[in-house]
Amino acid sequence: MSKPTIRIHNVTTNEIVDREMTDAEYKVYQDRKAQYLIEQAEAEAKATAKAAAEGKLAALGLTTNDLRALGL
Repeated sequence: MSKPTIRIHNVTTNEIVDREMTDAEYKVYQDRKAQYLIEQAEAEAKATAKAAAEGKLAALGLTTNDLRALGL
């Protein structure tokens, strides 16, 4: 499998160079991609938990505003 391509654009000369990532750049790319996927999964889990909590409150006839009014 080939590595992703990097595009370098020299705005002074308007020269564009496309090249394959070096091993170090590819490692950083993989690390950042893994971190992004972890953050996305955490955000999705948080949104799911919030929706579930709001659903439980709705089943009890309460809203998040009701809880705020009670100081919870």
